[in-house]
Amino acid sequence: MRSIRRYNPSAVMLLISPSILLVEGTMIRLLLLALLSALVFEGEVFAQSGPVFSDTGPEAEAYGASSGYPVPPFEYPPGVRQDFMVGTYSHFDKLHPMRTVKRPATPSVLKRAAEEIVPVYHYDGRQKAIGEYLDTHPVTGLLIAREDTILFEHYQYARTDKDRFLSQSMAKTLTGLLVGIAVSEGAIHSIDDTAASYVPELEGTAYGATPLRALLHMSSGVAFLERTYQPDDDIFKLHLALLGNNAVGAIAALRQFNTRDAPPSTRFAYASPETEVLGLVVSRAVHMPLADYLTTRIWQKLGAESDAAWAIDPTGQEVAYCCFIATLRDWARLGLMLANDGAWNGQQIVPRQWLRDATAVPRDSYLRNTIAQSWGYGYQVWILPGERRMFLLLGIHGQGLFVDPESKLIMLQTAVRKLPVGNPKSPEAMALWYAVVAQFGHR
Repeated sequence: MRSIRRYNPSAVMLLISPSILLVEGTMIRLLLLALLSALVFEGEVFAQSGPVFSDTGPEAEAYGASSGYPVPPFEYPPGVRQDFMVGTYSHFDKLHPMRTVKRPATPSVLKRAAEEIVPVYHYDGRQKAIGEYLDTHPVTGLLIAREDTILFEHYQYARTDKDRFLSQSMAKTLTGLLVGIAVSEGAIHSIDDTAASYVPELEGTAYGATPLRALLHMSSGVAFLERTYQPDDDIFKLHLALLGNNAVGAIAALRQFNTRDAPPSTRFAYASPETEVLGLVVSRAVHMPLADYLTTRIWQKLGAESDAAWAIDPTGQEVAYCCFIATLRDWARLGLMLANDGAWNGQQIVPRQWLRDATAVPRDSYLRNTIAQSWGYGYQVWILPGERRMFLLLGIHGQGLFVDPESKLIMLQTAVRKLPVGNPKSPEAMALWYAVVAQFGHR
């Protein structure tokens, strides 16, 4: 090992009174993390380089290890059975029709550190290393990169760097980026236009009368329940109407929800149909499927190394709020592009100002303090607490892409948590991220 960090217990004791952040109902200590590396550690910890693969993971047998982590012939909602989760989340294309997002002829170069980093973080009253995080969380893939260099890349549950991992709601940010590109190209004239201006089938509906800006901010004011992802949630009904056995397609699915209980742009309420409407707007405005627009405007310009894919409903419309699959390193390329304010592979892929606007929320805005204290919501992306501009693509069951533009650092996690939301251990990922930024977020 090179330059091993030394643990100083007395320094840790000086940091035991941090401010408290409420995340998914659990209070965790985060303020100490930036100070932790500066006061407690010296140097950087490294171990072996290259992707690391493991056939096992926490509760591997319950996740279907002895059966080869099977993929069900069809399952709704995905992940109801624990032994199907790993297979479903890495082979979603075997369950539903998908439209291919083609890779370019030549991938962009991702360098690799000579030795991988070994971050150390403070959580649950004690010091932990990243290996313990992997040992106790059902992570299928974990990758950390800075600028153009991979610092850490691990896979569990017999997953590999060829598997394409399910986005869940991380795909919402993709849709938001495509809105920005369509605006820059003049296909969408203004985000103050209503959705029905581009999707006439929504004329006379609450969503059709909603400005795109409100949809980008999850503030349409249309009544929709998305909290537990159980059968009594509206999101369950929406997903059934798009990907269930008797799916009807996007327009009919959206017409189920037509009651406005607040004016647009006055109240934040996380709701996946807002993204579904945006997906329809983009595809109609640019006169091509969402996946094809993503292929030509983002995926090929990124220099992706593998084809990706996006689930489609019976009408051929992409499910814009979820259900995109890509390899871990291609997700990382997306994150590094975002960390560079839309620039990657020698070109400006997403307009810089759009991305800056998408990831900034005024302190006094109703878009602050959304799911938790100081958590903001931009254009289809979560904005993390603190003075430093950082943001997060987030999906249920543990999907997350953390981005720090200041240091060009990203951390990507794909996972198969049993609970969609509300897992008491999920805040530990935040603790790990803040420690990674503190220890390796330098240039």
